[in-house]
Amino acid sequence: MKRKVKNILNFTVLVGLLAMTSCQTDKKQDATSAIKTAEHLTIKHSMGTTEVVKNPQNVIALDLASVEILEALGVKIIAMPKTGLPSHLESYQKDNSVVDLGTLKEVDYERLNELNPDVIFISGRLQNDYAEISKIAPTFYTEIDYKDYMASLKDNLEIFGSVFDKRSQTDQILKDIQDKITEVNKKTKDLDKNALIVLHNKGRFSAYGKGSRFGMIHDVLGIKEAVENLEATRHGQSVSNEFIQQANPDYLFIIDRTAVVDKEATNKKAIENRLIQQTSAYKNGKIIYLDPEIWYLSGGGIVSIHKMIDEISKNL
Repeated sequence: MKRKVKNILNFTVLVGLLAMTSCQTDKKQDATSAIKTAEHLTIKHSMGTTEVVKNPQNVIALDLASVEILEALGVKIIAMPKTGLPSHLESYQKDNSVVDLGTLKEVDYERLNELNPDVIFISGRLQNDYAEISKIAPTFYTEIDYKDYMASLKDNLEIFGSVFDKRSQTDQILKDIQDKITEVNKKTKDLDKNALIVLHNKGRFSAYGKGSRFGMIHDVLGIKEAVENLEATRHGQSVSNEFIQQANPDYLFIIDRTAVVDKEATNKKAIENRLIQQTSAYKNGKIIYLDPEIWYLSGGGIVSIHKMIDEISKNL
């Protein structure tokens, strides 16, 4: 009798083990099947070609423009750099569901790797790290090409639209921006005024013209240059107060890097020295301090581009 009971117990355990094994096998087969049936996309961008699963889940943005675009598309991100966020993105600072990965230039790569991302978006500040980041997960480089601003923006939006199957939304986003630009172009078409764009950094100036980081004021919005053929480098062409005075712009657009990076209030008295006061821009009240959070930190995102266009338009 004892042997019979024992045999029944052994048989029951064996059946249970077989059932568990079968269940686990089914799950593995289901997972394998899901992987095989997931749609893979191969997309070109300015740093190469990236293959990614359509509608990836664990999404990480390592630049603020990508954060803005993903937010506009309703795509949840799991991590981003949170140090020095502009005011319109401060809500992420308090959002504990989004992991802090450090700064825009110094990302915590160990933490990034631990998060097992499905896709990563980066831009100019991490260009030199693209190869290493790509080893962690499929990576897209979506920096704006300032020499062809609108075509570059269109290409970038198409990347996001394709990856997340939201092309109709990205098409509408682009149209809204283009419509707003058209309205500004109506103002600048017959505007007989020129402009000089300068970045202020701790008492020093760098000038930017067409094809440069802030050149969309000329290239896209149609305001004439006060000085042509400026160096189109990321850090601009270093210029003096005498240079600005001799350029004598009708509009002087100033982006105060010191204010946003070092958190120092803009010292207009120090910037608008006696040489700057000799320009037409100063005499006619057309020295315009642009929002450095938008222009310097997050330019290229959807919110930022709208704010940039609006800021120029209202000051014409």
